[in-house]
Amino acid sequence: MDTLWLKPEEISVAARLLREGQLVAFPTETVYGLGANAWSEEAVAGIFLAKGRPQDNPLIVHIAGRAQVETLAADIPPEAEKLMERFWPGPLTLLFPKKAEVPELVCAGLETVAIRQPAHPLALELIRQAGVPLAAPSANLSGRPSPTCAEHVWEDLAGRIAAILDGGPVGVGVESTVVDLLGPEPMILRPGGITREELEEVLGRPVLLDPALLGAEERPRSPGMKYRHYAPAAPLEVLDGPERELIWQTILQEATPDTGLLLSEEGAAYLAGRCPGQFLVLAPLNQPEKAAQRLYSALRTMDKAGVKRILAEAWPRQGLGLALMNRMEKAAGGQCRRVEVQQYE
Repeated sequence: MDTLWLKPEEISVAARLLREGQLVAFPTETVYGLGANAWSEEAVAGIFLAKGRPQDNPLIVHIAGRAQVETLAADIPPEAEKLMERFWPGPLTLLFPKKAEVPELVCAGLETVAIRQPAHPLALELIRQAGVPLAAPSANLSGRPSPTCAEHVWEDLAGRIAAILDGGPVGVGVESTVVDLLGPEPMILRPGGITREELEEVLGRPVLLDPALLGAEERPRSPGMKYRHYAPAAPLEVLDGPERELIWQTILQEATPDTGLLLSEEGAAYLAGRCPGQFLVLAPLNQPEKAAQRLYSALRTMDKAGVKRILAEAWPRQGLGLALMNRMEKAAGGQCRRVEVQQYE
């Protein structure tokens, strides 16, 4: 299949391809998505085939306006209304009881459908022109780092999909936050661009983290909850611990010339001139939003550099740092090593 590279002014071509049941990658404010007509089981099946994605991993349906929620959801909880009012368009996905017409493949056989309204003008206009909601996971091969520019999509999916709509680099850099409001307590199924603190401020009560985020083996109710995701070619290990300097000392001890190092600005300054390896600086430790924006691109850069191993410095799990660490740990296959004081006694 020849994949078209479309400029923003060619959006009508992308919309036509979607109406015809084809797959089109498009920019959102979080990452690039791979869109298909959410009402077409055949088109949605093409997403799983193109990505090599397990079919028990549900998809998010992207909409252009509030009215489309009612075509997909059998019920809209009052707290969902509050969050839609505050955060849509934006990087927030909400779970709703699904209407019977929603294809089972979209929801991985679950009774819920995940919906969000992206905050990217090209994404919204594409959905409007296509005239249908779009089922759209990230536009990458399953398990690879998510794409934050059109070039990343081309690397993974050229020849597998009909077109890529190029909207330049994305803003947020990690996927949307997925929230379940259908139980007794609001629960984050996947941390993302909207923080736990922001949700609690609007809802006026605590928001829990799903046990699956803490390592419980459960059937996924949200994309990204199961399987190794966002992973570079080289093995990645995340180093965490109570003392930042101990993390840096461990990196100093273990790094070799073919080790890739994902560091904070503070870590890079500490290790500069003393540590072998290929440095890639994400951001200062107090700017997790900048680190999140750069993470996936950094992992792909490490692939191109041909490093044999990647050591990543952990980030504080506050604000967007929670989503950043979730993605790092998924990319590492759960390999987050705690560095303890005893190592250096």
